[in-house]
Amino acid sequence: MRTHQTAMTPHIGQRISAQYAELSAQEQRVAAFILEHFDDLAVYSATDLARVTGVSKSTVSRLFKRLGFESFQAVKHHARQLRNLGMPLVTDAQAASGDGERFKRHLAREQENLRRTLGAIEPHTFEAILQAMDQARRLLLVGFRNSYPLAMHFRQQLIQARDEVSLAPQPNQSLAEELIGLGAEDLVILFGFRRRPRLFEELVETLAALPCRVLLIGDGTAASHAERTDWWLECPLDSISAFDSYASAMSLVSLLANGLLHQRLAQGRARIDAVTELYQGLDELSS
Repeated sequence: MRTHQTAMTPHIGQRISAQYAELSAQEQRVAAFILEHFDDLAVYSATDLARVTGVSKSTVSRLFKRLGFESFQAVKHHARQLRNLGMPLVTDAQAASGDGERFKRHLAREQENLRRTLGAIEPHTFEAILQAMDQARRLLLVGFRNSYPLAMHFRQQLIQARDEVSLAPQPNQSLAEELIGLGAEDLVILFGFRRRPRLFEELVETLAALPCRVLLIGDGTAASHAERTDWWLECPLDSISAFDSYASAMSLVSLLANGLLHQRLAQGRARIDAVTELYQGLDELSS
């Protein structure tokens, strides 16, 4: 008989919040640094951590023990697990930080995410994806949870350039009906950003067995699924605090949508004009 845990082990943010007031000033400095550089912990050693925070190595080790970790390696392993799960992580100390550099750090992180996203795309791969989007009989965009708004926004852009663009899953509907009939002339654009539902892996397997082509867009945690798709585009979600940033993903969606429009400029312009006339005829949008 399967048993269930009644409570999850507290993550590092909860542990720091619970003990922050009791930490020494030096320990608080190390704790704040860990949380503010959560995504960069892999490049630090315990010695580095002591040096950049201006404390002794024994202070760092003492903090780890107080938080319930045997070593800095255990802290880094814990951090990787949390980031892979997409778990928001913030503490009172981090939220209260007012160093005047927040905007600069946010901008730097967003620029780095965008640089990594676009820098990893080979021009010939991008052109092949645009050609597939242009020539496909049907485009099916699939997204769950945090991926759903991206898929929905992408569809809204694409239907202004071409027809036969659908979104799945529809609210309170299943996926199976949407997958039936997909053929070699169809393209599925699958968004796979972290904290995916359990059925995601099964969906990838199902799509791999179908004759349609598949473009997978996601953060690094979806890379293990890439080998079963035709194309894979990675968008980092790193942010300076708890919640993931989807700015690079939205930028990529914009780039792809505009690329498709330019791929079929004459048809796209005619369709946009027709849509605009319908907007006016139905009086749907405010002027």
